[in-house]
Amino acid sequence: MENSQFSQASRSLLLQEMRLRGFSTKTQDTYLGFVGTFLNFMHGKSVKAISASDVRSFLEWLVANERSASTINTAYSALFFYFNKVLRRNFFINIPRVKKVKYLPVILSAEEVRKMIILTTSPKHRCILSILYGAGVRVGELTHIRICDIDLDRMTLRVYQGKGGKDRITILPHSLKLILQKQIKLKSKNDFLFTNGRNGRLTEATIQKIVQQAAVRAVINKNVSPHTLRHSFATHLLENGTDIRYIQELLGHARLETTQIYTHVARNNLALLKSPLDL
Repeated sequence: MENSQFSQASRSLLLQEMRLRGFSTKTQDTYLGFVGTFLNFMHGKSVKAISASDVRSFLEWLVANERSASTINTAYSALFFYFNKVLRRNFFINIPRVKKVKYLPVILSAEEVRKMIILTTSPKHRCILSILYGAGVRVGELTHIRICDIDLDRMTLRVYQGKGGKDRITILPHSLKLILQKQIKLKSKNDFLFTNGRNGRLTEATIQKIVQQAAVRAVINKNVSPHTLRHSFATHLLENGTDIRYIQELLGHARLETTQIYTHVARNNLALLKSPLDL
């Protein structure tokens, strides 16, 4: 009888299907992890005998262990892909996804961003903060920027294979032109823009630490991450009158609805309102 432990053959089959469909390495690792955890959760039950009730039990277990809605829905997607797309089993029709709790993004003021950059003494770290905010890139995209992606004539940055496996073009702040010119002279076209002491690319964890330390120096009492700077980039563009569809393109959002979250935090309309206490 087939054991539900994640055999090498099953793992290879799932991995092959994901690669053929162009899934990112991060998604591949995530899906493999969730499928393996689920099969271990089944305690040896045959894969062919697994049913919708088993998947429901696993998802309920994740809920009971206070996993986030996003994590649970990712687990759902991993199991759906494995059973429905790889094994061709169709029992997910009546299994609902967890409803996500919607939070508004944390936004920094332009002055708060300015303080973070000015109070950072390292030129490299200042450049990192400036690109996160001035180009609106994700932290994973920042760590993969190569010299050949930078166009100083147009002051644009090519984001190579961003989220969803798509290339896009975003803007670069003119204030970075001189420092980027120096880096282009020092490095070859395929070198990473930001490297560590061993000349390897910086990790996402390192970038997160740089951002958090900059927020502490600027005495910002908000939960600040690299993505906060991306949120602030989009919101400030919207507040300055940039068409939301341009912002969608710069951020690399597939759906306009994703970009529209920033209309809820932009202060254009709120600035026209007065609190009743001030009337």
